[in-house]
This record gives sequence, structure tokens and C-alpha cells, in this order.
Amino acid sequence: MKFNAKMKDIKNYEAGKPIELVVREFGIEPKDIIKLASNENPYGCSSRVSEAVSKIVTKMSLYPDDSMMDLKSGISKRFEVKDENVIIGSGSDQVIEFLIHAKADENSKILMNSITFAMYEIYAKHVGAEILRTTSQSHDLDEFYEIYKKEKPAIIFICTPNNPTGDAIDSQKLFDFLSKIDSNTLVVVDGAYMEYAILKDAKKEVKPKELIEMFENVIYLGTFSKAYGLGGMRVGYGLARTDIIKELYKIRPPFNVTTLSLEAAKVALSDEEFVKNSIVANFSEMKRYEEFVNEQKIDIIDSYTNFVTLCLNPSQNSSQIAGLLLKKGMIVRDLSSYNMNAIRVTVGTKEQNTRFFELIQEIL
Repeated sequence: MKFNAKMKDIKNYEAGKPIELVVREFGIEPKDIIKLASNENPYGCSSRVSEAVSKIVTKMSLYPDDSMMDLKSGISKRFEVKDENVIIGSGSDQVIEFLIHAKADENSKILMNSITFAMYEIYAKHVGAEILRTTSQSHDLDEFYEIYKKEKPAIIFICTPNNPTGDAIDSQKLFDFLSKIDSNTLVVVDGAYMEYAILKDAKKEVKPKELIEMFENVIYLGTFSKAYGLGGMRVGYGLARTDIIKELYKIRPPFNVTTLSLEAAKVALSDEEFVKNSIVANFSEMKRYEEFVNEQKIDIIDSYTNFVTLCLNPSQNSSQIAGLLLKKGMIVRDLSSYNMNAIRVTVGTKEQNTRFFELIQEIL
């Protein structure tokens, strides 16, 4: 059977290995498996969310409110924008799919960092766009600008904090860069981990309201999958001027976010204390990773997220180490597919992190 020729060069997105698969492959009891591969909130979600969702399970037979008005209103109030500036997707990656299909085609170029979220490239290949990458590992905005001037891409992706490395850009540097970009180039500022960056360093905070007011060609992406602990609910959003949002709505399918997911995200927004406590605990535990890698003489990338990227020594192989950890019930992310000899580890609870230190030390 023949398929779209554009599909030939697309590789499947490599998600973190699920616990259920490790149980089947290695015969390990679920209680003995620790998953630190997908940057989920190790503290779960707000108890308010669980209670609210349990009360509406009887509505599962009905289609969700396709206007998503309650959640839109909550997001717009949080970021001090209008409801018309908001689009909600099944995860922020669905919004990425919308905007690429709305803006790009086989004659377009899309610029992104050398190492960044894999779905930018995958969705770009859906439409046959040419992919441009920087050479630097971190977001070097001077290099971005030089490529932009030469190639005039249709879309530029800026992921801050960046996944899978964890580094972040000073907001002033980002705004200076955006001021030099032509209004016909769509710039995507992906802030999936922004809640973490804000608490660690105020200079990294990117405020969507300022982006929308200052730049007509920028869209900001956020998610409920990380700090809010709703990875399993799949809710993300985009914030931009109304002309951009209107174009994305032409692509959005009806009922793309479930009733339970909409309720969960709406209630999660109201529990700021849970989110703050999760982030404070995250950075407290991250200090333990920083101390550990110093002892082990392993490089670590300064992280503004809920994960750390450990860059291994040449004598150590990330795939081999990740595989050995997996056999012991510890799931981490091998970054060899990004051409990095590194592993990405979600910062877990105190007990989970202690177990990681024990196992990695044995292996090293």
C-alpha cells in the first residue's frame, strides 16, 4: 500500500517507556518500578482536581462543552488576556500541529534549535517543510537571527525552558530578538516548563500578555501536563492575537478536549498553592542531583524545569546505562536519539531520587 510520500522521513516520537511495558518485559512488580522519564509531576495533581473529576464521571456519555468557556475564562484571567486570545488543545503539541498546518507547506522553512522538542520536526515533516537548525546546543539567539536573515523561515520555534536540556533564555534577550523579526514570520514561544523557570529566576519569566501586546506574530504555548500534574488528561493551550487564534480554529476538530480533562484543568488553575509547593519541592530535590553529579564528576546542564540532563563521560554510554537502569526498574530517558551521550531524569520525590542515586552509583 502506498502512503503520502512525506511520511517516509518521519520517525515515531520516542515517549518515555510506560510502567506497564516494563512489567511485561522484565517481570518487575509495578510497586518496584520508578518512572523518571516523562517529566510528570511526581506529587500527582491537586486533591481538588481528583474530587472535582470524580463528581462528573456520569457525564462521560455526553460530548464536552465545545466552547470550553469555563477553562478559557480561567486561562484568560490568569494571564490577563481576552478569551478570544486563547485556543485549547489536547496537549500543547496539538496546538503545535494546528499552527504548522495553518502557516506552513512544502515551500516553507521552519527554524528550531539543534536540540529541542522532537514534535516540532515531526509536525513540520507532515507538511513537507524544510527544517532549519542551529548548531549550538543552547538557544543562541544571535545564531537564530543570522539564519533567519538568510533563510526567511515561515515559523521559528523558541522553547524556553528547553526540552530536553532544561536551559532557559532571559526574557529581555528574547524580546530583543522578537523585535527584529518580520511580522509575517510566526514565532512560537513554547513555555511548557515556564512555571518552574519563574520560581527559580524571575529574569527567565516570559509573560504572554506582554508578548501579545508587543508582537502580532507571536504565539505562547503552555500546558497542564507538568507543574499542574495533569499529564494523563492532555490539556494545553496557545495564547496569541485574535487573527492567529481564528486561523487555528479552522483546523481544530470538534470536541478535541474531553469533559473530564476540561474540568480537571479548570480546577487545577484554582489551586496555586499545590503548584507552588510542587515546584519548591522540585528545586529542593534538584540540589541533591547537583551535589551527586559533582561527586561523580558528571556534567549537568543548569535546569529551570522539573528534570535534569546528565551529560556522561566518553567512557560511559547513555543507552547502555539507561538499559541497565531499566532492568532494575528505574525508567529514565536516553538522549542518544538527540545525538547526546546523556540521560534526562525527572526530579522525583525524595525517595525516588534516593533510589536513582543508589542505582546509578552501582552502575557507574
